[in-house]
Amino acid sequence: MDHVYWCFGHPLLNEKIVKADQEFLFDRDGNRYLDLESGVWCTSLGHNHPAVATAVQKRLNTILHTGFCYADPIVETAASKVLSLLDMADGKAVFLTSGSDAVEFGVRVAQAICEKQYLLMLSDSYFGAYGSASKKSSEEWVFFDWLSCRSCPNFGACDPECPKITALPFEKIGGMLFEPGSSSGLIRFIPKSILSNLIRKIRQYEGVVIINEVTTGIGRTGRWFGYQHYDLKPDIVAMGKGLGNGYPVSVTAMSHRVVERLERIPFKYAQSHQYDPLGAEVALVVVQTLENERLIEKSDQMGKYLLTRLGTLKETCGKIKEIRGRGMMIAIEFDKSPSGTSLAERFYKELYAHQIIIGLRPGHDVLRLDPCLTIHPQSIDTFLETLTSLLS
Repeated sequence: MDHVYWCFGHPLLNEKIVKADQEFLFDRDGNRYLDLESGVWCTSLGHNHPAVATAVQKRLNTILHTGFCYADPIVETAASKVLSLLDMADGKAVFLTSGSDAVEFGVRVAQAICEKQYLLMLSDSYFGAYGSASKKSSEEWVFFDWLSCRSCPNFGACDPECPKITALPFEKIGGMLFEPGSSSGLIRFIPKSILSNLIRKIRQYEGVVIINEVTTGIGRTGRWFGYQHYDLKPDIVAMGKGLGNGYPVSVTAMSHRVVERLERIPFKYAQSHQYDPLGAEVALVVVQTLENERLIEKSDQMGKYLLTRLGTLKETCGKIKEIRGRGMMIAIEFDKSPSGTSLAERFYKELYAHQIIIGLRPGHDVLRLDPCLTIHPQSIDTFLETLTSLLS
């Protein structure tokens, strides 16, 4: 492309895609591609799901955008539905346009109500393209390197009095921002015991727990939310990506406890497309479709099938270091090549040559799968057969 500044950090492999349907993309030459990334991990219902298309068309004929002093009732309906999924029926939600927006809003709320210098995050986290959580300034954040704990004999059963944890300045920490599994795209999962010990300390000092569910939420991990794989109850939850099935809408949900504290102080936040009816309509329809088509259960079942098949492939091919995943969020980490070249990059290109699009984490020997939750089993088998052939 001559006039588009391509700055994703990923190579542009095809600039001729003109149509999409379910898990497939089509270019103007008639070629069909299997999309195992769901765009940027967004189209959980598959491309062009009819329920979403109908919702968008409905809004095109009514009202798309509202102002600062009036609202469409769909926003209240969608907020109530999303909050019910989180067991926050007495909480409140804000509608925004991107995952970065949703995370940053949650961080600003936590900073406003906690009045402490720091928030805590895991050192391998990714929290968006801008804002405090993206900058990761040591003046605002304390970092916990849980990856270094893997050499500890108590890694799976962390001691609450572990010196690494007790050394953290919890009296100065107002809350913890946690990403339950995406791990900057590498799909790594902190053990429950380590996380529980950190959150117990946060709660001891009356801090809040913020969850970044932009990638892991809305069914991606085989449950509604990634935090549901852990024993915790969040105060603030940021959602995006799959919530809009490709349309840019996000939500920050807040518990009643947080809203009560927030309403005691002056707090304002305004964006041009905050509370747009179109985004709320799409979000509501996505959640309803996930329920109606039982796609959370399908994500769990299909994910287990994929993990089992990939685990068998790992044992037989001799090139795969580790398979990690939950639901339909899976990483394939390769062994280091004797020549020093990246096996992940090699198989990424070879899969694309077979018209299969998969995620590549630049700088790491990791391929990533985030297929739509509506994917047909034969498409999964096509991928597995192709990868098996390439590996052998």
